Amino acid sequence: MATDGSVSIGRVLGIEDATPLQWHVALNEDDYLQLDDVVTTRREVPGVGDVLLAGVVTQVQARHEGASFGSDVFLISDGVLPARIQETAEITTTRVEPECYVPPLPGSPVFRAVGENRDQALYFDQMERKLPVGTAREGSPVYVNLDFLDGSRGAHISISGISGVATKTSYALFLLHSLFRSGVLEARATNTKALVFSVKGEDLLFLDYANRRLDDDLRDKYARVGLPAEPFASAGFYCPPTPDDPTGSPHVTGRTSGVEAFWWTLQEFCAGELLPFVFTDAEDERHQYTMVIHQVAARLRREAEPIGQDGAVKIGMTVCRTYHELVELIVARLTDDDTRAEWAGPVTGAGTINAFIRRLNSSLAPLRTLIRADLPDTGHRSISTINHQVTVVDLHNLRERAQRFVVGVVLAAETARKEAAGPGSLLFTMIDELNKYAPREGNSPIKDVLLDIAERGRSLGIILIGAQQTASEVERRIVSNSSIRVVGRLDAAEAGRPEYGFLPPSQRTRATLAKPGTMFISQPEIPVPLAVEFPFPAWATRQSECGTPPPAPATRPAAPAFSRLPDPDDPPPF
Repeated sequence: MATDGSVSIGRVLGIEDATPLQWHVALNEDDYLQLDDVVTTRREVPGVGDVLLAGVVTQVQARHEGASFGSDVFLISDGVLPARIQETAEITTTRVEPECYVPPLPGSPVFRAVGENRDQALYFDQMERKLPVGTAREGSPVYVNLDFLDGSRGAHISISGISGVATKTSYALFLLHSLFRSGVLEARATNTKALVFSVKGEDLLFLDYANRRLDDDLRDKYARVGLPAEPFASAGFYCPPTPDDPTGSPHVTGRTSGVEAFWWTLQEFCAGELLPFVFTDAEDERHQYTMVIHQVAARLRREAEPIGQDGAVKIGMTVCRTYHELVELIVARLTDDDTRAEWAGPVTGAGTINAFIRRLNSSLAPLRTLIRADLPDTGHRSISTINHQVTVVDLHNLRERAQRFVVGVVLAAETARKEAAGPGSLLFTMIDELNKYAPREGNSPIKDVLLDIAERGRSLGIILIGAQQTASEVERRIVSNSSIRVVGRLDAAEAGRPEYGFLPPSQRTRATLAKPGTMFISQPEIPVPLAVEFPFPAWATRQSECGTPPPAPATRPAAPAFSRLPDPDDPPPF
């Protein structure tokens, strides 16, 4: 045993080439190493001194030394043929201190890193702000450097894995819980917000309820990483209104209180030029009718006049109170010979206009409940991150086109608000099924917003947490701008894609076998991704898990009717 408490488990192997970046260990007869263990060795270098080489186990092998044929194993087991079992481990270097990149010498003793020695091997000792992200296989906490997450030196998280098995959403919520409750954000935690878009049922509508499965064992798992086993203390929930309900009640079945319905009035739709977000298919920007979209949006902004207090608009002599009426008016203006040139442009052909009209008409069914002026304004219908630390926008009852509209409009408005407020606080934006909103091919307004966040969001304090089944189908610039990459259970074909080149071959194979709750995390300071496990959620993930209810929320003031619009005169939300 070394003086630092590390345990000797073998020596550097001499029959395999040792390099500064990869070497092998021959294990003592009574010792073992498993994947992801951390080991260290040392070498005395003339003129430099004592050099520490630390690494992570990326492969383990066992073989009979002295056997020549496959059938020899039976003779050896019967004691007829002499042989010895020898285990070896492949080590991928994580740290060389000081930075003198020399290979370890064969025969040098190798130690299992524990305590401070393990922290040094994984650069944890140099992280001034350590964010707990789970535990290693032996139960020790694993950290990520917050500098690569909050925009100081990098930002954004990409989480990939098979739906339902990789537990992407659960892990993203665990990271948010760690950010808010670990103390790593210090004073900034109060003004840090999270915006979560939910597309998988009503599971995320109970984040403020304690999980009834919470027991002492689960509390102990949270305590290992320095976190309380508690639900989210400050959470707000928004859902679309129930179709054909004249009261505009939230379209939910499991949770009946604490949920607000959201929609946009026709006045907001016209004044905010939200029409481009109606056309969010990835291939839309390839067609000429996109010119008509911006022409019509500008015309609506100029000609729409507010009528009454319910968000209706008057265009010319026509009053519109529903999205259907607004679409009929647009179609009438585009098909009228007297107004076509003003609304579509003087040189726009009939084919282009007809293509626009067909796609606009197809939006009637998915968007009619979201764009309207026939409901009483409750004052709380505007999606905002002002009043809660975590804001959940439930989209599962909406059609895919309506989901894209909501995500695009909300992100654009929040980006504008955060840009006006400045980078003093953080906004974490969690989007599931990111490949649907920012696919690799084509362009769309929502993809432009996400690209803007990925490329300059860290300077604004906007951090993207994107989850997707296949990172190979997400826009490259978004994935490449993610400082932290997380992988859960992967499909074998997906694991072979270049987007997962940061995984060593052994971890690519393991990712196809990973159990729920196991993730592989890559961060810039550590050259080898670390396998971590995270505990079961302490908050309810479905109605059947709801335990202790949250305290009654305080009455909040009514929001202004135009609080969702990116108006620089609005008060900043942070």
